[in-house]
Amino acid sequence: MPENAPFVFMGGTFDPVHNGHLRTALEIQQWLDIPEVCLIPSKMPVHRDEPGCTSEQRLAMVELAVADEPSLTADDREILSDKPSYSLLTLESLRQELGAARPLCMVMGMDAYMTLSKWHQWERFIDLCHILVVTRPGYPLALDHGMRAFTEQHAANSKAELLSAPAGKVLIHELTPLGISATQIRHLVASGRSPRYLMPDAVWDYIQSNRLYGFQNR
Repeated sequence: MPENAPFVFMGGTFDPVHNGHLRTALEIQQWLDIPEVCLIPSKMPVHRDEPGCTSEQRLAMVELAVADEPSLTADDREILSDKPSYSLLTLESLRQELGAARPLCMVMGMDAYMTLSKWHQWERFIDLCHILVVTRPGYPLALDHGMRAFTEQHAANSKAELLSAPAGKVLIHELTPLGISATQIRHLVASGRSPRYLMPDAVWDYIQSNRLYGFQNR
């Protein structure tokens, strides 16, 4: 990636990574017309239940999922860290690595953004990065008063604002996601049914080989 190219990333548990995650990341990469989008799996999710497998296994599945797509990459910084997976720590790490001038953009789903005010030192995020909120067409953000004011204060009018400044903007982008969930996949595997075509074959092969999510040979 060029040294001055915007760094755009999606964080998440990816338990397991699936085609919904991957398609969203790829569409954002193409819409922004940037070299790549990075997926950063969390080690110890702060706002969610414990994952169904180890952090190393979730990272391995993400790496397998993006191996054949040059526009998507995986980052292991949260997995290798001995600290909780606070987004603030990840943003500070990325900003230190990228320098002060390079655009940094964190992609968030609509549901996650609506809870942002409950995240650890969330007010500092905007000093470190832009926030790109992916929403579903026809589903307006149901924000409380404080989050609505925050969004309006930092609202970007175009994607160009995210690509030309290092941080400080919130942009709402409508995108129709694939109707796939990690919970759905885990239930399918545990009940002996195949989740094929919901995820890359390499990820499904890994789940079977490592007997994840209750998989049993039948």
